[in-house]
Amino acid sequence: MSLSTAAGSQDGILLRTHCAGVATLTLNRPQQMNALSMDLLDALQSALNDVAADPAIRVVVIAANGKAFCPGHDLKEMLANRTRAFIGSLFDKCCDVMMSITRMPQPVIARVHGIATAAGCQLVGACDLAVASTDARFATSGVNFGLFCATPGVSVSRNVSRKQAMEMLLTGEFIDAATALQWGLINRVASPDQLDRAVSEVCALLVSKPSAVLAAGKKFFYRQSEMDMASAYKLACGVITDNMLGQHALEGVTAFVEKRKPEWHDN
Repeated sequence: MSLSTAAGSQDGILLRTHCAGVATLTLNRPQQMNALSMDLLDALQSALNDVAADPAIRVVVIAANGKAFCPGHDLKEMLANRTRAFIGSLFDKCCDVMMSITRMPQPVIARVHGIATAAGCQLVGACDLAVASTDARFATSGVNFGLFCATPGVSVSRNVSRKQAMEMLLTGEFIDAATALQWGLINRVASPDQLDRAVSEVCALLVSKPSAVLAAGKKFFYRQSEMDMASAYKLACGVITDNMLGQHALEGVTAFVEKRKPEWHDN
C-alpha cells in the first residue's frame, strides 16, 4: 500500500510517500533548487515529527525534485528579511530540523543528486546514511559570499576529518561524489539511472532488521559519540546487556543456532 500526501503551508513544497515501511520526504521547490525557506523548514519539521511517532515507518528517505538536492537556505528570503529576529529564527529552525533527524528512532537516508551546498550539505551530514548520484557535488560554499558556514560545519565536521572539514569550510570549493565517498560524507555512489535502485537496496536492508534494535542502536551511537571513551564503554555495556537479554536477541541468536531466518516481531 502506498500513501502520498503534500505537506507545507505552500502548495506541495514537501511531498510525502509511504510504501512498505519506507517514508520518503521530497523537497519540492524545483524552481528554487529546493532552497530551505522558512516554510519548507516548517513543513519538514512537521513531517519528521509525524514520521518519528509512526511505528509503521521503519526507514526515512529525504530526497528532492528538480536539478538539485538543496543549495542551502533561500538567500533571497534572507535578504528580504534581514533582521536578527528573522535570521536567528531561521537558523534555529534549521538546526532543530537537523537535530530531529538525529533524535528520531528511524534511520534516515539522504538521496542526493545535483548540488548539496551550505545547509543542503548540512542536511546530508545530518542524515544517518547518504546515497549519492555520480553527478552530485558538495560544498560548504558560504565563505564565497562572505558567510562562514558555521551551522553546516557542525554536521560536516562530524562526518569527515578535521582537515577535510576545514578545507571545505575555508575554501568553499566543491568536492565530487567520489571524493565525498572517500572522505566519509556519503556511503554509496550510483549512476543517475541507478540511484533509486541503490537507495531501495539500502532501505530493504534496514527494513529487514528489527526496528526496535535499530532505534536503540541509533540513540546509543549519537550519545556515545560525544562522550569520553570510559563513559562510552559504560553506556555501551548497559545498552548491549539490555539488548542481549531482550526478545530480539533471543530470537536472533536462537535462529542462528537453529540455522533458520529470524522472525522479528517489533509490535
